[in-house]
Amino acid sequence: MMHSCKLFLSTILTIAMFAFLSPSALVSQTRSFTAENLKYVLVLPSAEWRSIKVPGIANDSTEFRYDDHGTVRLRIRRELVDADVTVAELIQRQQTLHRSSLPGYVKETVQPVAGRLSGARYAYEYVTEGKPTARFIYYLEANNRLVYRLEFAGSPDLLRTLSEQTDLIVRSFRLK
Repeated sequence: MMHSCKLFLSTILTIAMFAFLSPSALVSQTRSFTAENLKYVLVLPSAEWRSIKVPGIANDSTEFRYDDHGTVRLRIRRELVDADVTVAELIQRQQTLHRSSLPGYVKETVQPVAGRLSGARYAYEYVTEGKPTARFIYYLEANNRLVYRLEFAGSPDLLRTLSEQTDLIVRSFRLK
């Protein structure tokens, strides 16, 4: 009995020491992201996700990259649509365009998305410069005229590995 108490106390002491010496290991890595010029807020699920300013002709835009090598990229675009256009119709148009213009195009099933904004996820793969590439595109309806398009691009294997993180980013996406 005394031996089990010592073992229990030793375990508790080790855990407490680890927590004291490495508090960041016990704290979640998620962080909210927004900027003054952006009309949205989202959560980045790990420190591997970084925001990058991309210079533009009219104005700069923000992209997000996963890790230092930018192996996965996230672009967010706002699209103004006719009031009667549905997300399903937007995806159908994209599929038609991609089918005719991307070598090795293979689509996955379209899936509904529920988060702060609802919509759908359209995923596909194709070949570029001899390498397989994947894209996960999330269409989120802000209202009947405004759709946000969150587009993740990268290697198919890495995007599948990061699918929980991409889903978390999309579910957290909200307007200011």
